[in-house]
Amino acid sequence: MSLQSQAAVIQEREFRKPQFNVLLMAMLALVAIGISAGIYALYVGHHHSLGVTREVPWGIAISTYAYLAIISTGLCALAALSHLFGGNNLAPLANRMVWLSIAAIMGAFLVIGLELENVWRMPLGVILYPNPTSNIWWMGTLYGMAVGIMMVELFLIVTRRYKLAVILGVCAAVTELFANSNLGSVFASLNARPFWYGSQLPIFFLASAFLSGAAAIVLFTHVSFALRQRFVSKETFEAMQTGGKVMMLMIFLIAIATGWKFLNAMVGSESLGEAAAVLTSGSLSNSFWVFEIGIGLALPFVVLLFTRLQSVQAMSLAALMILVGQFFSRLNLVVAGQVVPQFPGIEGASQYNHYAATAPELAIALSGIGVLGACFLIGEYYLGESFRHHHEQ
Repeated sequence: MSLQSQAAVIQEREFRKPQFNVLLMAMLALVAIGISAGIYALYVGHHHSLGVTREVPWGIAISTYAYLAIISTGLCALAALSHLFGGNNLAPLANRMVWLSIAAIMGAFLVIGLELENVWRMPLGVILYPNPTSNIWWMGTLYGMAVGIMMVELFLIVTRRYKLAVILGVCAAVTELFANSNLGSVFASLNARPFWYGSQLPIFFLASAFLSGAAAIVLFTHVSFALRQRFVSKETFEAMQTGGKVMMLMIFLIAIATGWKFLNAMVGSESLGEAAAVLTSGSLSNSFWVFEIGIGLALPFVVLLFTRLQSVQAMSLAALMILVGQFFSRLNLVVAGQVVPQFPGIEGASQYNHYAATAPELAIALSGIGVLGACFLIGEYYLGESFRHHHEQ
C-alpha cells in the first residue's frame, strides 16, 4: 500500500470519533422512531393517528417529502453541472453532491412511504398499473429512475470511471429536473386550490431546488471538515464560495417570485386572497414571516452579503438558515393551499380548515431528516476518499 493510501486509511479511522458515533446514533434513532410511528399509524389507522383530515388531506409528511426531493434535485443538478464543466469551482464538491442527492431522495421515499396508508400499492401501481396521464405516477417513476441512475453513477465514481459517470450524471440531472417540475405540477394542476394553481409553481420549485442544493452542500461540506478537525482547503473554499453565490442569486429570484405571488393574490380571486392572508396575517403568519422569510431568505442574504463569502462559518450558518427556511416554506405552501374551504359559506362550517401535526406525523417527517443525516455520516466514513479533491489527498 502506498503512503498516500495509508494516509487516507488513517484519516478515515480518525474520523470515527465520539462525536461521529453520537451523531450517527442520533440520526438512526430518528429513523427508528419514524418507522415505529409509521407502523403505529398503519395499525391504529391513519385517520386516528395523523392530523390530516378530509378537508386537509396533505400535511407535514407531504411537505417534508417535497422538501427532501427538492434538495435532491438541486444537489443532482449542481453535481451534473460541475462534472459536465469540470473546470468550474464546484468540481471539488461534485462527488459528495451525488451521494447526498441519493441520500435526500431516499429520505423522501421513506417519508412518503410511511405517510401512505397502503404503502405496498405504490411500487406495484407504478410497475403493474402505469398511468401516463397521472402527474403523481410520473413523479414516482422519474424519481425512481433518477435514483437508479445516480447509484450507478456513484459506483462509476468510486471505481474511477469518470467519463461514463459524467454521462450518467447528466442523465440523472435531466431526470431529476423533470421529476422536480412534475412535483410542482402535482400542486399547480389542481385548479380547485387557487393558491397552488398556475404555471409559476414548477419553476418556483426548480429555483428552490438550486437554493436548497447549494445550501446543503455548503453546510455538509463544512460539517465534514469540522468532524475531521481539518481546515478547509483552498479549492474546497472556492467551491463553497461558488455555492454561496448560487444561494444569493436564488434568494433574490425566490424573493421576487414570492413578492409577485402575493401581489397577484391581492387582486385575484377571493379564495386566493384568503390563502395569502393566512400566511401574511393569519394562523401561519409567524411561520411565514419569521421562518420562511426572515430566517430562510432575509438573514442568509444579509450574512452572505456582509461577509462577502469570505467566512466558512458564515456561509455554513447562512446555509443552515436557508434549509430551515425552505422546510417551513414547503410546509406553509402545503397547508395554506388547503386551509381555505373549497365550498365556503356553508352554514355552521368554520371560515378556515384546521391542521395541526400530530406526534406520529412529526416523527415520520423527522425520519427523512434522519436518513439524510445518517447517509451523510456513513458516506463520509466509507466514501470519504472519493469525496476529497485531488489537492486534499
